[in-house]
Amino acid sequence: MLKRYFLNNKKRNFSIASIWIKGGSDVDSVGKKGINKILSSLLTRGCEGFNNFTLSEYIESYGAELNQEVFEDGISISIKSLNEHFNKLLPLLDLIIDKPTLSEIEFKKVKKSSIDHIKKDKENPFNICFEKWRKIIYSNHPYGFNTIGNANDVSKITYEDVLLEFKNFKKREKYIISNNPEINGKNYGTLDKKIPKEKSVHINHNLDPMNRFDHINYDSNQTIIMLGDQTCSRRSCEYFPLKVLESYLSYGMSAALFRLFREKHGITYDLGVYYPIRSGNAPFLIYLSVSNKQALFAFELLSTLWENFLFNPLTDAEIFLAKEKLKGSFLLGNQSLDEILQRKIQLISYGISPISEIDLNSKIDKISSLDILKLTKKYLSKPFLCVSGNEKICIEISKMWKKNF
Repeated sequence: MLKRYFLNNKKRNFSIASIWIKGGSDVDSVGKKGINKILSSLLTRGCEGFNNFTLSEYIESYGAELNQEVFEDGISISIKSLNEHFNKLLPLLDLIIDKPTLSEIEFKKVKKSSIDHIKKDKENPFNICFEKWRKIIYSNHPYGFNTIGNANDVSKITYEDVLLEFKNFKKREKYIISNNPEINGKNYGTLDKKIPKEKSVHINHNLDPMNRFDHINYDSNQTIIMLGDQTCSRRSCEYFPLKVLESYLSYGMSAALFRLFREKHGITYDLGVYYPIRSGNAPFLIYLSVSNKQALFAFELLSTLWENFLFNPLTDAEIFLAKEKLKGSFLLGNQSLDEILQRKIQLISYGISPISEIDLNSKIDKISSLDILKLTKKYLSKPFLCVSGNEKICIEISKMWKKNF
């Protein structure tokens, strides 16, 4: 049964309903990594009264959009249309999750599409390096695998496997939110604002740096470096201090990474921080790509930067700017109704209640440099490194890694 919520988000001429189903690739069983990606795609390819073509034609006849996506913690399905057509389209979501067709013909198409996607990902050295990095920090944890699965597992998934997975899918908690009162749900703004306390996360740091290092020999003019570790859940009170650190490092042209690598030395093609929302221990990762000539120097700079935020608190000016940029990013994220609804229903599924913009800003303002320093020592003192590039460069970086970390 769907738990329904209504978000009164100003008067708009269009409506969106977004469903979040608990359990995404994190519930893929051993040997079947990628099965929930296949199931998710299959759900939107026909339901009671509609085959793949008639469902698509019905939605398009109202100028509407139907989207689905699989995450590590859940499956998202949404529908968007003009207000005057919404009541005709909303019932489709119930049919899609309760009475999908799950056609075997469509299953074969979706499975082939997943395999093609996996092959395409393997053409990108950046993706390969990231997959290798998260495997060493998460090992056999569900976050250690791509949501689309791996080629070996997906090739063995059968139609019967998907039908069995759908039985498990029907038992999962499901939530829906919309800006249209047709949803007949609880008013999101009046929900209990008491957020359950998240237990402090304890991570056993591996002291041997070589157990926290991996590399990929790749004959290229480019070297990719990824450095980071797992941190806390979105439910944790430690989430926002780490968001301030992310802002300091990577938001805008005033960010520490940009100023150091691009403005001062001009040596990177791509760089940033990856810190997604997760119900479990989220990864915190600095990534960058440089030319082979600059790779050793870039790693030296990154090592110095990492050591600096581990042992030196941000200055008053740095933390003030980081907080303002973070607040700005939240305002930017509130411009798209699609993003707002998806984020809010995801947080509800995590057990996180509403928080006003005033309360959010107040929470951020209370964060101190010492709060951030404490968390960097807790989570990032023994990071994991993965390097992709020329073999000789990887070996040299491994020597520097062993010495510095």
